[in-house]
Amino acid sequence: MLSFSLPSSPRLSLPSLEPPCNPSRQKLPSSLSTTQNANFRVLNRRLIHELNVGQLRKAISTLDVMAQNDSHPDLTSYSLLLKSCIRSGSFELGKLVHARLNHSQLELNSVILNSLISLYSKCGDWAKAKGIFRSMGDKRDLVSWSAMVSCFANNDLQLEAIRTFLELLEDGFYPNEYCFAAVIRACSNADSISVGRMIFGFVIKSGYFGADVCVGCALIDMLVKGSNDVDTAFKVFQKMPEKNAVTWTLMITRFMQSGHTREAIDLFLDMVLSGYVPDQFTLSGVLSACTELELLSLGRQLHSWVVRVGSGSDVCVSCCLVDMYAKCSAHGSLDDSRKVFNQMTDHNVMSWTAIITGYVQSGGEGHDKEAAHLFIEMIKGHVLPNHFTFSSVLKACANLSEPRIGEQVYSQAVKLGLASVNCVGNSLISMYARSGMMEDARKAFDLLVEKNLISYNTIVDGYAKYLNSNEAFELFHELEDTGMGASTFTFASLLSGAASTGAIGKGEQIHARLLKSGFESNQCICNALISMYSRCGNIEAAFQVFNHMDDRNVISWTSMITGFAKHGFASRALEMFCKMLEVGVKPNDITYIAVLSACSHVGLTSEGWKYFNSMYKEHGIAPRMEHYACMVDILGRAGSLSEGFEFINSMPFKADALVWRTFLAACQVHGHKELGEHAAKMILEQDPRDPAAYILLSNLYASSGQWEDVAIIRKTMKERNLVKEAGCSWVEVESKVHKFHVGDTSHPLAREIYDELNQLSLKIKKLGYVPDTGFVLHDVEDEQKEQYLSQHSEKIAVAFGLISTAKSKPIRVFKNLRVCGDCHAAIKFISMATSREIVVRDSNRFHHFKDGTCSCNDYW
Repeated sequence: MLSFSLPSSPRLSLPSLEPPCNPSRQKLPSSLSTTQNANFRVLNRRLIHELNVGQLRKAISTLDVMAQNDSHPDLTSYSLLLKSCIRSGSFELGKLVHARLNHSQLELNSVILNSLISLYSKCGDWAKAKGIFRSMGDKRDLVSWSAMVSCFANNDLQLEAIRTFLELLEDGFYPNEYCFAAVIRACSNADSISVGRMIFGFVIKSGYFGADVCVGCALIDMLVKGSNDVDTAFKVFQKMPEKNAVTWTLMITRFMQSGHTREAIDLFLDMVLSGYVPDQFTLSGVLSACTELELLSLGRQLHSWVVRVGSGSDVCVSCCLVDMYAKCSAHGSLDDSRKVFNQMTDHNVMSWTAIITGYVQSGGEGHDKEAAHLFIEMIKGHVLPNHFTFSSVLKACANLSEPRIGEQVYSQAVKLGLASVNCVGNSLISMYARSGMMEDARKAFDLLVEKNLISYNTIVDGYAKYLNSNEAFELFHELEDTGMGASTFTFASLLSGAASTGAIGKGEQIHARLLKSGFESNQCICNALISMYSRCGNIEAAFQVFNHMDDRNVISWTSMITGFAKHGFASRALEMFCKMLEVGVKPNDITYIAVLSACSHVGLTSEGWKYFNSMYKEHGIAPRMEHYACMVDILGRAGSLSEGFEFINSMPFKADALVWRTFLAACQVHGHKELGEHAAKMILEQDPRDPAAYILLSNLYASSGQWEDVAIIRKTMKERNLVKEAGCSWVEVESKVHKFHVGDTSHPLAREIYDELNQLSLKIKKLGYVPDTGFVLHDVEDEQKEQYLSQHSEKIAVAFGLISTAKSKPIRVFKNLRVCGDCHAAIKFISMATSREIVVRDSNRFHHFKDGTCSCNDYW
């Protein structure tokens, strides 16, 4: 344990500013012998004059002239030369002066030697400084010790600095304010903070706390950097008898860096009220605080202050203004950000990156293109991008679905040696993943030398979104092996992946991991669990998670309402909505989509109108296109096609393809040819390459036997290279997903599956099932139509589930398209014949089959 021995005197006075008179500590400079050279005095006076007027290089030239004349300045002139080199940062010139000193053979005094220590300290050659210090012997004075402590502290040799400070005490010297400030800087880290606190006490006892602001500033820095003890640091600030603008700025900055943004702003206001004038560093810090808290109003006031005090030309302040307006763009301030940017006369990488990032993050129409344009202008202006610039531009390329342009941007990052930086690599992975190019995303991930949690989360989320949960889970295990530990985002992505494929087994495994990891009470995770269980067909498990939540937000309630709606439990969905309003949670636009969907799935037309009309009246939510599409769906399912058509024509804005596609689907179900043709025409006007319009119209013609029209549509699709999405169904057994297509025979258990299908066909026909060949949209014989029906993917998946799962477990089948009417009828009979519960999720909703009935009550 370290201890400090105080000298016998009870109180120390501040060190004198006059040179010490103790001959044992400092030798006076020896007098130069009288020179016979008449030019010496002239040259020496010229050298001093050149130094006084700041012409260092001319002074060095004069020194060279003196050397050529075999003469040299006196020690006082050499001292002035060294100090000028140090002050101007001309360290190489300082080394040249040192060489001339050695050549002069003058006996160096402590003033010269201390300057040499300072010189080599500032140019990073601490070993040279240490050598000079050790060679001084009795010439060492307090300045020498302080310079050496400062040298070690400034060169990240904290232990050496502390050790030298202790040697100073042992050698009988008493530290002054500069020495204290230096050793305190050395203690500004977690390893040395305990020593720093002891020195803190030493400073208080010695009376040097108020000797100079540098001691108080060093203490503030040490407490924040060493232990994040902002409270004690602020107490030090408050107790400082003397403060200047630097002190205030330091405390404001440390508040900011420690996450105390509000306190930083309050302190800035106190600074102004105390009569101190903020400089560009203060203003930059407070503008950053406004950015973090999105205090646009205060930021604007600070901007006017900047203009008044003439700091608008400062690059750092201007960059902070660009950044503030850009990040507060939700309040419509991106234009202001651009104005500040355009007014800047000197653009650097910070200003370019701030405005580019602002455009990318704003999400406005055309903003990603503008970000890419600005990046090109930046390159043309010969400003080299940094890793943050590349990260933002790659995000813009992802938003634009332009991975090829992104690859060109990335090649620039490679040239500049920034490709291996995490944020650049992560943005590249994200760009590929969001473009559906998972192979390229995986290559980019594998090429990253140092992967962080964001790297893993990005690739895991990509695989989860593109229904490759196996890869997602493999990477999750790899992440756990690295020791980094998964975050809530990782688990949420995995749960989303399990939900997308209906892999409830994997979802349950993740739930178990969450319980072990302590994340089970996290709001975001609970919301993801509700969604996962609901989308995997276990609505009661979802409800159980919801009931155990201590803190529910609008997403929690909306997820549960959506779940009940998708499962056809409209009364429970609407009851949940009423409870949500009772507890004071305000619904959002997504909540109303869920409520309207609940009404649609069970034919609650009047309730649908009621909730649609209440959106704006009761909650100020203006209906969007999706809400109008829900109302069209409600009317279309109910067969009110004329009313639905009138509703579309009365919309306050032009109906998009989604609305007309919803209406066309209803026309196809109810066989309304004329309205269906009109809907298809409206869709194709907006999107000529929409395959859904062709397919729905083709099905409408097929259901009414218009095979020539069907042939024309299929020919048109072929000519335009439009492909119908292939129907497929899948089922999870023992955490493995088994996928089937129409007439699929590729499964290893194909023979057993079709044997089961044949037996089921016999059983359900005895119970009254009659194949509905009207759902075969091909012009073939009835016998062949019946064969087609028996080989639909959902029937194959159900048969596989029956032979592969225990009788006590429900069979959960998932289909990418809408389940056909014949399969719906057949599965009702299968549930009766096998006494099994069968849950089918299609593209629209869930169907719970049990004992010959379905939860949709045949309204779907």
